Amino acid sequence: MNILHASSEVFPYSKTGGLADATAALARAQAAAGHTVTLVTPLYRSIRDAFPGLEPLGQAEPPARVWRLEPEPNLTVLFVDQPEWFDRDRLYGHADDAERFIFFSKCVSRLAKRTEIVHAHDWQSGLVMPLLTDVPVGKVFTIHNAAYQGRFPADKFELTGLPESFFDWRQLEFHGDVSFLKGGIVCADLVTTVSPRYARELLTKEYGCGLKGVFQSRGDALVGVLNGVDYTEWNTTDNPHLAAAYSGDSPGGKAANKHALQRELGLPELVDVPLLGNISRFTDQKGIDILLGALEELLGGGVVFQFVGLGSGDPLLEQAMSGLAKRHPDRVAVQIGYDTGLAHRIEAGSDFYVMPSRFEPCGLNQLYSLRYGSVPVVRATGGLDDSVIDLGQGDALATGIKFTDYSAEALGQALGRALALYARPKRLAKVRDNGMRADFSWGQTTAEYERLYAKIKKPAA
Repeated sequence: MNILHASSEVFPYSKTGGLADATAALARAQAAAGHTVTLVTPLYRSIRDAFPGLEPLGQAEPPARVWRLEPEPNLTVLFVDQPEWFDRDRLYGHADDAERFIFFSKCVSRLAKRTEIVHAHDWQSGLVMPLLTDVPVGKVFTIHNAAYQGRFPADKFELTGLPESFFDWRQLEFHGDVSFLKGGIVCADLVTTVSPRYARELLTKEYGCGLKGVFQSRGDALVGVLNGVDYTEWNTTDNPHLAAAYSGDSPGGKAANKHALQRELGLPELVDVPLLGNISRFTDQKGIDILLGALEELLGGGVVFQFVGLGSGDPLLEQAMSGLAKRHPDRVAVQIGYDTGLAHRIEAGSDFYVMPSRFEPCGLNQLYSLRYGSVPVVRATGGLDDSVIDLGQGDALATGIKFTDYSAEALGQALGRALALYARPKRLAKVRDNGMRADFSWGQTTAEYERLYAKIKKPAA
């Protein structure tokens, strides 16, 4: 098939979160499977300098230059170049974000007319779906996080160029505003999200983010497809970020990575003390509030363990995490910010990876953790529930530990189960081995999208 993806961020060219990883990896996997794949994304500041192989493609309409890279066979990346909108110091959070991504969506809609499948991602490209209403292409819209909706004042609607009839409660209007996310949901042939459980959760008041009825209206056209992992990037056998190679067949190097991580972060190099890890945006969505509560309770109770954290976000949560490390310097190490190499080393060096999210559409770190032998401790929500098998299912199957209630107490009990597992080395080794052998490669995701695309592909003219 001829597939065009539209995404506001694509790794390694731009990134604020998992959207960049997921869109890039899916496109690469589809190209490797023999499809002709195009990725369209804005040309942000610094991309031109970082990737000098850019070639001019020509003009897009509305006026913009388009640059091209062909990083792999069957894969083309197109960069929409309009300095007024995209030559900024950050990707989002500007007063004119509505104008910026209306412009981007219009450019994508012009570039997409000769493809078979147009696959847009998140609110920033949601308007691509209504803009292609009369174009004979299959339209797929993927929601990576419904909490971010691209909701703007009604007067921005005129800039879209869409007929006035689209500003209606059945389409783009949402409580008097225009919602780019809603436009994508309503006007796509197929709406997907990044895990089966999250697709079900979107139908509820708790997780639907005000759009419960809109999601319910799509019926069988709303499908959850679990994201995959790029194992060429996230691997433990050929990884320059790690102190030692290891695998399910040869797990010995895991201990060397633990010692190296302790040394790097200034923690005592203790052999028999469990090490917990977390890499996250420091927000309530990621469960940092209950993580702090559970860690304080365990540390105050004299429970012996170490914890390492890496992330940034809410300044108050950053301060709280840093304060925890200052009060317990021999037990806790926290770095504010993001460091790709350190992220790999935390996954490799930790015994358990803690991911207590309030909600999690898919989650990627728990998938990385499984391959890295860091047993995930997760809240049973979204993709976390779909990808981790709890200890209660038996040692032959178990890959991690799950809890249900969103509370520091429930997380503390789950961490207690993890520490009890650590005290039984043979059982820990079996659970760790199960996780390291689990397969969440993008090939499975690609095959599922091939099946879904075939259902909506338009007949040739």
